[in-house]
Amino acid sequence: MLKQSNTLLQGKLVRYSHKGVEFLGILKYKDSQSLVMPLDISNNMNEFIIHFDRFKECLNANNPLIPLEDVKLLSPIKAPLQDVICLGINYMDHAEESMRFKKEAFDGKVDEAVYFGKRVNEFVNPNGVFHIGDKTQQLDYEVELVVIIGKDCKDISKEEAMNFVFGYSIGNDISARDLQQKHKQWYAGKSLEGGFPLGPCIVLRDSINPHNLKIQSYVNGELRQDSNTSKLIFGISHVISELSSYFTLKAASIISMGTPSGVGMGFVPPRFLKAGDIVVCKIDGIGEIETRIEK
Repeated sequence: MLKQSNTLLQGKLVRYSHKGVEFLGILKYKDSQSLVMPLDISNNMNEFIIHFDRFKECLNANNPLIPLEDVKLLSPIKAPLQDVICLGINYMDHAEESMRFKKEAFDGKVDEAVYFGKRVNEFVNPNGVFHIGDKTQQLDYEVELVVIIGKDCKDISKEEAMNFVFGYSIGNDISARDLQQKHKQWYAGKSLEGGFPLGPCIVLRDSINPHNLKIQSYVNGELRQDSNTSKLIFGISHVISELSSYFTLKAASIISMGTPSGVGMGFVPPRFLKAGDIVVCKIDGIGEIETRIEK
């Protein structure tokens, strides 16, 4: 089993475009201004994560700073190396609203974690667009805490698990509820093209406490989801330990930790997304992402 280094991981990493060229950078703050320092490496975040021990010294460089407003923020990872690993019904109140939507009884218990895969060919930028087509009439939003693995790991304990985390981001697990119902399995309904906005950054592991973060979503300025990551049924350590008991979790693997109540299907009647809607997903300490729904 590979051991994670004891390097303190702090800061916020971004991928951005400046004058038509893509870079990786780290956010800096000076005199109440948000700035970006380019990193002297490729613009491939997966490569940076996998070879972090080789690249980590570049975080301490003294490169010229660029005002954040002068760059275009991109999804911090362009595309995952494998399907995103997602958790279903990982907040108790969302489990209840999910059962209600499916007209099934809920006994108030979730005994085992629900895992599923989500095909993502490319992440949507933190201020991007999702194009709604004719495949679904029940398009939904889900704000989620995203965990990025920093080192290959297999058969690790819950006590060790957090040492293998690289950092955290925000995801919107866009979902087609009618396709989920139609196919029984969730893979198709969770994998519409462009269905995973990610960003605005990767907050490195030791910068925040991921177990106590306010998590919210808004649709057209209306607060829809309002919870805290402390309410996760199966926490990060449990998930990493359990998954690594089944298979090797590779460096740069992405785990999306599930969503709280307040999604569109949870309302009576349901309130699904339509063209023209704007969805904002927020998590304290990480930031926010905005997605416009268009034809």
